[in-house]
Parts: sequence; structure tokens; C-alpha cells
Amino acid sequence: MNPIPSIAMKVARALHGLSKVPRTRAAMRAFQQLRLGPGDTAIDCGANVGDVTLALASGGATVHAFEPFPEAFAVLERRTRELPHVHCHQCAVADAAGSAQLFLHRRPSDDPLEHSSGSSLLATKHNLDPARCIDVETVVLADVIHDLGRVNLLKIDVEGFEIRLLNHLLDTGAIHAVEQVFCETHEFKVQGLYRDTQRLRQRLAAAGIEHVNLDWC
Repeated sequence: MNPIPSIAMKVARALHGLSKVPRTRAAMRAFQQLRLGPGDTAIDCGANVGDVTLALASGGATVHAFEPFPEAFAVLERRTRELPHVHCHQCAVADAAGSAQLFLHRRPSDDPLEHSSGSSLLATKHNLDPARCIDVETVVLADVIHDLGRVNLLKIDVEGFEIRLLNHLLDTGAIHAVEQVFCETHEFKVQGLYRDTQRLRQRLAAAGIEHVNLDWC
């Protein structure tokens, strides 16, 4: 389903985009100023081909990179195979363990990597085809954090699933085992997600949680 946004939603999206620009720039500066080194731990959710993973690992930090799309994972694994402190996991992070359908871009391409970063566990994301999907393994992100004990940085870019994921981290308390979260939101790419994103922002504010940045990228 690809709903056509109403005029009001188009206006809201434009105004939101303008207001978010300075916040996004500030988030990117904060991300780039981080200095992770040996003894630090980072998690990259939605690692794709590893650009952010490599940046997080550049100072010697241990990085756990999660990427479910097979062709993207192959590139990620190849780019990091000489880095023993990078651990690649071919699965999607979620709020339940098992398997799920990863929905693919509505435009097939000869290059499987062309639209790989836009794949999502949400069939309702506007640029995906609900009929084009693959089965992928899922792991519970809260459990991953619990097993690691302490995480210095968590990056989340999971194409619309991040709101459900962050709510689960709040529900389980796992959010408090992470020092800094940088998350890209996709509230205008999934029907109903704008409302859910605003509710999450309110929930974070009410709980006094200031280490979750929803303005990254």
C-alpha cells in the first residue's frame, strides 16, 4: 500500500524538514566528535555495507554490526574481515527472536545493492513492495545489550522499525545500559509513524532520558 499524502501531511513534512535541519546538523557533529577506543563497545543496527561500522571501529572499539540483507552483509563482512574487533551478524534487530520478512524496494534492479539500505521489516513503508520480501533471522536487541553488559554507542537506522525498537528498549530497561543512542527516524515514510514518533519523543522527555538522539542523519 502506497498512500498519497494529504496536503496537510505534505505541509507538515516540509515544515518538519526545515525545523529538523539544525537538529540534524548538531546530531551529526556530536556523532563525529565521539572518540571510541579499545575497551569501548558499539552496536550498528542496519549496518548495510559498513560505512558507519568502519567509522565506529576506526579507533579500536569493539563493534557489533547487524545487517539482514544478504548482498549488503557480504560486502560488510568483506570490508571488515581484517578487523578482529568487528563482529558481523547477518540478522535484523527486533523485539522478538525468530524470523521475519524483510520487504524490498518496489523497483527491482540489476544491482541488488542499489536499494538495499531502504529495505524494512515494515511492509507499509512507502517505497517498498509488500509482494517482494525475503525471510531473515531476527534477534532481540535488548538481549544483545544485556549480554554485552554495557554499550557506549548504539546507532539505529532500520527504516521505520526504530520506533518499535526503542519503545521495547524502554520497556525492558535496556536503554539505560547504553551511554549514547543515535537514531534516524522515518516518520514520513510509513503511515501512522509520525504520530508514533511524536509519542516516543514525549515518552523520552517524560522519563528524563536525554541520551537518545532522534535527529541523526
